[in-house]
Amino acid sequence: MAMAEQKKYAKILTEPPGPNAKKIEASTNELLVRISRFYPLVVEQASGSLVRDVDGNQYIDFASGLAVLNIGSCHPRVVEAAKKQIEKLIHYSYTDWYYPQLVELAGRLAALTPGKFEKQVFFGNSGAEAVENAMKIAMNHTRRVKMLAHYGAFHGRTLGALSLTASKAVHRKRFTMAVDTFHIPFPHCYRCPWNLTYPECGYACVDFIKESIIQHLVPYDDIAAYFFEPCLGEGGYVIPPPDFFRRMEFLRDYGVLFVADEVQTGMGRTGRWFAVEHFGVDPDLLCVAKALANGFPISAVIANRRVTEGLEAGQLGSTFGGNPVSAEAALATISVIEEERLVQRADRMGKRVLKRLKTLESTTAIVGEVRGLGFFIGIDVVADKKTKERAPRLAQHIITECFKRGLIVVTAGTNVIRVIPPMNIQEDILDEGLQILEQAIHDTDKIYRAGEIKAR
Repeated sequence: MAMAEQKKYAKILTEPPGPNAKKIEASTNELLVRISRFYPLVVEQASGSLVRDVDGNQYIDFASGLAVLNIGSCHPRVVEAAKKQIEKLIHYSYTDWYYPQLVELAGRLAALTPGKFEKQVFFGNSGAEAVENAMKIAMNHTRRVKMLAHYGAFHGRTLGALSLTASKAVHRKRFTMAVDTFHIPFPHCYRCPWNLTYPECGYACVDFIKESIIQHLVPYDDIAAYFFEPCLGEGGYVIPPPDFFRRMEFLRDYGVLFVADEVQTGMGRTGRWFAVEHFGVDPDLLCVAKALANGFPISAVIANRRVTEGLEAGQLGSTFGGNPVSAEAALATISVIEEERLVQRADRMGKRVLKRLKTLESTTAIVGEVRGLGFFIGIDVVADKKTKERAPRLAQHIITECFKRGLIVVTAGTNVIRVIPPMNIQEDILDEGLQILEQAIHDTDKIYRAGEIKAR
């Protein structure tokens, strides 16, 4: 196995998937509804930035439980907070009664999120639930029911959120959409639909929205809200040009609400508490979930109070939303991020990682672009740098090779490898993981050049 002698943290004792993993994989495929997975990793335990499978193999974590474990697995502060709360109260439905943790957590979130206005918070269980309730709040406030979202966006799989999602066709296959949504291009400068170059393009994508979508498909005063991921997640880890969202504020002149979906980018991941802070726009509503409680299920919609005041009691609710155990875990997570200055660390370390990985653009034939903010980094794998043809088979080969060598890394969209380690990952663990990733990319590049593997 490549570089085995250099590995300190990644320890492959049995070629994965091992015998125990194969048994669980087979049982899972028989008993659970079919879903997509990257490769047969069967996790038994994890600590910090290291994960162990059921066959004793140890992996470096560059996936963070899919951008959930921003402060690593089983952080002692989060574990202790959850244990203490479990001994006192596990559940009592905040929809119908009260508990103090949510007041404190709502206050912390209101202070952390952008916007110098009064805010109110709604708690749910998942990112999709946050998005669904943000839609309801927007509809109630504007008395409109149509939405604007981006191609490539992923906002969830429940029918309301799915109406906004336009990442992969399979997500929508055989399902009807619940909400009338109009999709617009996301500013993907590496793959500009007009083959223009930023900044000479003059934000032609915004002009297209004004001149084509609004004039021909949906009038301004029919749109309740504009939903956007500040940085495209599942759609390929795309970072927009700096003024894009400010230029989109023309929508606000017509009463359209701005809703930032920070489910994947929130809680420090991009080197700011929330990615929208990079772009100088204060959203009317902001959705957060995934990393909010570092593995415990909870989500929140943080809204400008002016858009929530018209809600009537009973319009929103969630039996398990804002669960007290998850709330305590979230409070502990926020405290750890603040005290260990992990937002600043993600910014600083992310820049170092980005600079290192960008060398792959010039040293391989298959890396078209490396892009990112903080520890939110995407490696765009291509079949040809001139045509920028996506190479999903090569991307899958790379992440599978990483898995075999002791690194957990996953794709976004079809061909982009996402690098999203815990924000507190030790530097020597980070460097070993990067070495495994780089070697897997170079090895794949070599066999692709030799014609031993196809791009698609």
